[in-house]
Amino acid sequence: MNTFQKVAAAVNKVVLVVIAVPGLSKLAAGSTVVITYTGRKSGKSFRLPVSYKRTGDEVVIRVAMADKKNWWRNFLGEGGPVTLALPGGDRTGHAVTHRSDSGAVTVTITLD
Repeated sequence: MNTFQKVAAAVNKVVLVVIAVPGLSKLAAGSTVVITYTGRKSGKSFRLPVSYKRTGDEVVIRVAMADKKNWWRNFLGEGGPVTLALPGGDRTGHAVTHRSDSGAVTVTITLD
């Protein structure tokens, strides 16, 4: 794990705690969601706060600094299952990663 990933992991832990605090969670509502997924290689379960945009049953996550992050690679090819802690309750779905010609990475989730 490089320095960037260590710092990101520490920040994510803090954000996960803040999101869980009643009252403070409303500050992130509508822009930040916790995604839960199983690592394709490790088989471990991961929780990660991400910014998102939802339209109906589709959620799009734009991955900033994608080349410094690894989590989105779990959804390359055919993608895989995820759970999102959305306002109103947890929702399951199927996530697929897309990389544009310019290198921009998005993860598109179709909710069940």
